[in-house]
Amino acid sequence: MTLPDLADLRGRRIVFSGYHAPRLGEIEAFHDAVLSLDENGVITSVEPKRAPDGNTEDAIRLPEGWLLIPGLVDLHVHAPQYAQLGTALDVPLEDWLQSYTFPLEARFSDLAYAEEVYSALIDDMLALGTTTALHFATVHVPATKRLAEICLEKGQRALIGKVAMDDPTQCPAYYRDASPEAAVDGTRAVIDHIRALPGNDGLVWPVITPRFIPSCTDTCLEGLGQLAAKTGAHIQSHISESDWQHGYVQDRCGCSDAEAFERFGLMRDKAVFAHGTHLSESDMDLMVTRGAGVAHCPLSNAYFAGAVFPLRRALEKGLRVGFGSDISGGPSGSIWETARMGIAAARLRESGTDAATPPEARGTSERRIDFREAFHLATRGGAEALDLPVGAFEPGMRFDAVALDPTCPAGTVRLWPENQGDLRLEKLLYTVSKPNIATVWTDAQARSGSTRA
Repeated sequence: MTLPDLADLRGRRIVFSGYHAPRLGEIEAFHDAVLSLDENGVITSVEPKRAPDGNTEDAIRLPEGWLLIPGLVDLHVHAPQYAQLGTALDVPLEDWLQSYTFPLEARFSDLAYAEEVYSALIDDMLALGTTTALHFATVHVPATKRLAEICLEKGQRALIGKVAMDDPTQCPAYYRDASPEAAVDGTRAVIDHIRALPGNDGLVWPVITPRFIPSCTDTCLEGLGQLAAKTGAHIQSHISESDWQHGYVQDRCGCSDAEAFERFGLMRDKAVFAHGTHLSESDMDLMVTRGAGVAHCPLSNAYFAGAVFPLRRALEKGLRVGFGSDISGGPSGSIWETARMGIAAARLRESGTDAATPPEARGTSERRIDFREAFHLATRGGAEALDLPVGAFEPGMRFDAVALDPTCPAGTVRLWPENQGDLRLEKLLYTVSKPNIATVWTDAQARSGSTRA
């Protein structure tokens, strides 16, 4: 078999080994399994173990040693901020926005600049195995439309929103919507554009995107809530991220972020809110009732939130949760790195950090997560928050997948004979790097950002 055989797997059968985590805390390993796809890249059947006398002469066998996993899902990306990834992390959130981020995002009125940044971002995300991403764009309608087109062209399953931000008390004059009506009308224009894109069969989706409550007037939020009810589009925003943001909303609205989003008609299913480090018990209960989800951003929370998201408590309540890299509030665009930090953050929350405090009082006693749960959140968990049929190898799911080559000399995975079963997946989760990612597919088609397609 030659590598070009892997470019388009639609309508084919595949013999593979690998892993998925269709439910929280459960890992299913495959060895010489047979997966069948229809002409649209939808999984029609999975035989967990190839029968000894089974006919697989017409099947494609992945190269020896390669392991297949579902594509990674990133629930929180500020696409324009890719240009400042790894910089501008030295000030509090409110100063970071005004000093660094708003000036950068204002540059996306230049369509050529926007295309350069967005093209690099999508290629690099695909090369790291991120097949699905929930993107904030900017206030600019043309650049947001172009981001959607780039995602469709390059093959990332993407959910994209024009940022709405019209409050002159919080947004600079050089970078904001001219009025609440302009914010809503621009959002509607992007929704219509994405839904009408030729060849867009469930790959790119529009998202209603109030930046966060401090940046939007009540009139704008009300209009976006009405638009959500009319269009059924996905919703994204930030929620209870930091002491400053959480306190600002309490002072202005007289309630929490979650309650305010509910008031404006934006707390509903297919809504994903980033961070949530300051969510109360009742806030989480409200989100569960409405079917909303949280993008857990452990990397950026370490820089800006002033708290650790109560992940175990959220999962026990049944809240939909996945990981978000939060480019560029987080210094890495990798969901691999995000998942690793998610595990570490949960352990710190459980055990505490201050050695001057007695051990029994140091942590929260909330149980940590492990690599099994992190792998689920990075794949099927994120997809469930978006209500998308990806993230697991099951009939009816679309084939978004990553082939890992643990033997690549330039990679960082070193497997030993004792690394068997779940320990092998644990080794992969902690040590995979870009050279180990051999091929990336969405809808069973290898994509341009993958390294060996």
